Amino acid sequence: MEKKTKAPMPSINIVEEQLTLYGDVEKLPSKTIVNVSSVPQRSPFRYAGGKTWLIPEVRKWLTQADEPVATLLEPFVGGGIVSLTAVAEHLAENAVVVELDQEVYAVWATMLGADNAWLANRIYQFDLNATNVNNITTKQWDTLREIAFATIIKNRTFHGGILAKGAGLLKNGENGKGLASRWYPKTLRDRIEAIAPLKNKIVACHGNAFDFLKQYSDDSDCYHFIDPPYFQAGKRLYTHFDIDHDKLFRLVAGLKGKYLLTYDNNPQINALVKKYNLQSRTIPMKTTHHLQKEELLISDNFDWL
Repeated sequence: MEKKTKAPMPSINIVEEQLTLYGDVEKLPSKTIVNVSSVPQRSPFRYAGGKTWLIPEVRKWLTQADEPVATLLEPFVGGGIVSLTAVAEHLAENAVVVELDQEVYAVWATMLGADNAWLANRIYQFDLNATNVNNITTKQWDTLREIAFATIIKNRTFHGGILAKGAGLLKNGENGKGLASRWYPKTLRDRIEAIAPLKNKIVACHGNAFDFLKQYSDDSDCYHFIDPPYFQAGKRLYTHFDIDHDKLFRLVAGLKGKYLLTYDNNPQINALVKKYNLQSRTIPMKTTHHLQKEELLISDNFDWL
């Protein structure tokens, strides 16, 4: 029997390109909204469009086989809760996480590198006040670890954790706590330190999601978790929101490995689902403002549900 060889873990430094979509869909039966407090919080990011709420379904998707997934590719990593969960819970042997945003990538590179402890301690010891936050977030930093630290400060003190241009600092915040509303230095330090033991199993790459999807397209052992910028709200939430959604669907339709693609549910996206003859389901979730909505799941099969 011919032995399968794994695609090599990349050490690439690529840059940009991005995606655009459309459609109607079958709902998942009897699905209740997941309480995110029941899911282990492994990421230091407060990420717009984060998928903590989807983790129970992701676990089912990753356990279709009788053994851990050889390689999990997350080409739009963002907060990275899926890859962190998969590796920490031994659902995947390795993960490749890709991020085009320089600031978000800097956090991943630092957490998975030699400066993990530096970042964790810098956060824990930081004196959070308006002056210090302004000094950190308005300066142009030169090193990855300083960019990473500034990014975490922005993520935890800007409205909704939004890093895109135009995002502003919290004022009243949660329960009138202002800037400190989402600042939990010990929790953040602990989460970052808990990522350090995973560094030999997760590779962080700064580059374009499309290039990595092409690189792994023929790898039948690779699982692809694909969570691109929201089609409708992406412009407000992300720096790199303008992507070619049709091209993404075309790439997904050609993948040899298993995939799970998530999107906001709207007619344009569903039209692309039909165009490329893909399978989809809707699933309920709650927004950060506690509004109930439906997201779209697209997969090569839904037997795992």
